[in-house]
Amino acid sequence: MLSPELGHYALALACVLAAVQGIIPLIGASRRDVRLMALAPGLAIGQMIALGVSFLSLVYAAVTDDFSVQNIAENSAVSKPLLYKITGVWGNHEGSILLWALILGLCGAAVAAFGRNLPSALRARVIAVLGLVATGFELFCLTTSDPFARVWPAPMDGQGMNPLLQDPGLAFHPPILYTGYVGFAVPFAFAIAALIEGRVDAAWGRWVRPWAVAAWCFLTCGIAMGSWWSYYVLGWGGYWFWDPVENASLIPWLTGTALIHSAIVVEKREALKIWTVLLAIGTFSFSLSGTFLVRSGILNSVHAFANDPARGVFILGLLGVVIGGSLALFAYRAPTLTAGGLFAPVSREGALVLNNILLCSLCAVVLTGTMYPPFMSLLFDRTISVGKPFFDATTIPLALPLFIFMGFGPMLPWKRAQLWPVLQKLWLAAIVAAVACAVAVFTLSGVLPILCAAAALWIIAASLTDIAERTRLFRTSFATSIQRARMLPRAIVGTAIAHAGVGITVLGLAAMSQAQHKIVEVPIGTTEQLAGYEWTLKAVEDEPGPNYTAMVATLEVRRHGRLITVMHPSKRSFNSQNQTTTDVAIHTNLLADLYGVLGDRHGSDTSPTYVLRLHYNPLAPWMWLGALIMAFGGALSLSDRRMRVGAPQRARPSPATTSVS
Repeated sequence: MLSPELGHYALALACVLAAVQGIIPLIGASRRDVRLMALAPGLAIGQMIALGVSFLSLVYAAVTDDFSVQNIAENSAVSKPLLYKITGVWGNHEGSILLWALILGLCGAAVAAFGRNLPSALRARVIAVLGLVATGFELFCLTTSDPFARVWPAPMDGQGMNPLLQDPGLAFHPPILYTGYVGFAVPFAFAIAALIEGRVDAAWGRWVRPWAVAAWCFLTCGIAMGSWWSYYVLGWGGYWFWDPVENASLIPWLTGTALIHSAIVVEKREALKIWTVLLAIGTFSFSLSGTFLVRSGILNSVHAFANDPARGVFILGLLGVVIGGSLALFAYRAPTLTAGGLFAPVSREGALVLNNILLCSLCAVVLTGTMYPPFMSLLFDRTISVGKPFFDATTIPLALPLFIFMGFGPMLPWKRAQLWPVLQKLWLAAIVAAVACAVAVFTLSGVLPILCAAAALWIIAASLTDIAERTRLFRTSFATSIQRARMLPRAIVGTAIAHAGVGITVLGLAAMSQAQHKIVEVPIGTTEQLAGYEWTLKAVEDEPGPNYTAMVATLEVRRHGRLITVMHPSKRSFNSQNQTTTDVAIHTNLLADLYGVLGDRHGSDTSPTYVLRLHYNPLAPWMWLGALIMAFGGALSLSDRRMRVGAPQRARPSPATTSVS
């Protein structure tokens, strides 16, 4: 029978297994002891099973309203719907850390299950590094963030969950986002294993890239879901506020994107080895740093749900060990890594290098803007804020050249290329971008939105051109082109789709800069004009909910007298938490969103007035549609048979490499 005691015992057992997993296989790999190395997969799977039992025990306590568990008493209630009792397990600090540990355990078990084609020593080291990282997080759970701590006497009912978190989007957002965060632990483990061995080659690049792509896909979806939640739950009409916690997820996404492209060069040309290893370390380090910044209380935002300096000190120590140790190992071993293949500046390798420089520059800008306010507060006791104007002014000029090079980078040959022949193939894409720029001049205001719209169409058109060139579309029979398309490697198609997804997202961002909105206070029956639509407040009624009471408005939207939609924005009051939230009403035709928010009631009972926030958001859905297309492109590339089988055989190590292993 599942119980908090069983969950706590299983967590302690998982910690012991993780510690053994982190030590024994490393000893076996250093001694070339096959028996010790063979223990690694079983230990990883055992740790995962123990963590699964622990997590299910916490879920069972939440579902059965066991308020003797402090975590459940503080974050649940009898009246809370069943879905949110389950998803609320990871909607708090203790549960989220346990979920993090569980996903890390799943990553170790996945390497154990799907890494059979790896050399036994490399596999043992990768699993061991994952075990050492897991030990730190499980100790964190057991010492400062125990999800099974008891409270006595047990209350009859719990305090309930933050109403903002009682939403399907945010319920599933943390597991997806954490899978992206934690997934980069696998490339990190590969990097540390390669540094211990002193060897990075094409086979290593092939093995690392699928794990990096999988983590990147999850992180992309997680960030998109968080942005979508901000859009339709917070009721501010925006989608990304450059919130410090949002930036904490964007930073590893940028370096993770660079890691994927750098790993391609290692696989194809055995170049950029040092850079790839450093990006693998940096990406996971940024994931851990984001965890520290949020849970230490240094970064406070609407997303933050824990503020405990003691926990921050523990994570800071863990960061020091993981990041400091890995960078020290990198500094010691990096000189032993051979440089690899040479290439001309104008080549696909050169384009990928420029891509990585721009991505890392963007990362540096976002990191600076995020950390500057807390450092100013710490060092000079000055409270400042760095917001949208700074980030827009600093990131867009770096992003625009990145978008331009995304267009022709995939079409450049490896090692050495001529730029003019590639540009000749992209003449139609250039015309599309030029026409888009001309149209944007008359439809958009502001230089940066115009340039972004042109760049977005350039990326989409160039991605389509890449596929058209590979299939010889319009230069041979249509049947032949279809046959060539079927023979294309999925990784190539997935890359084109992912790049097109970037273009779609950028186009949505450019259009959203032209959004229109107004805030009005009106009585029932009033009609307001916005973006050529007539918005009429028809009624406002009180309705009961499962654990709240709601004030629901009926808002008719017409255009030239024709009814477009009837919207029902509402305002919910949760009695147990004494909080109020908004329930936004959105009507979309995929080209624009009509967005309505109900505010406070004013006036007397006989003649009340209501605050309405009305928005017209052009191409808003394209931002999240583009993100999903990006993730789909990554997933499609993962399905490429070359990713799953046929990994290259490792070349025999040179005497210089052998001497440092």
